Amino acid sequence: MPTINVTDATFKTDVLSSDKPVLVDFWAEWCGPCKAMSPALEELAEETAGKAVIAKINIDDAMDTALNYNVRGVPALLIFKNGEVVAAQNGAMTKSKLTEWLAEHS
Repeated sequence: MPTINVTDATFKTDVLSSDKPVLVDFWAEWCGPCKAMSPALEELAEETAGKAVIAKINIDDAMDTALNYNVRGVPALLIFKNGEVVAAQNGAMTKSKLTEWLAEHS
């Protein structure tokens, strides 16, 4: 399953109501590290299909959600479980670090 794109309108359904852990990547089109991390997130989404959801939310298009979760810089990564934030990380991560971090908090 590929990453899912989330918006302000779909955040509650796609993330907060998910029965699986959700890793949300807050990103922006103008962010170089965000673009560099994108292939790792896509691979992680394929590898964790059925066990976790990898979601991307563009902060320029979803300012309300970004503000609600105090996202001040990108990339910002949050892991949600049962509608609650269980882990947060700022800055780009390698695929191996992403995999380890998600496993730790799933």
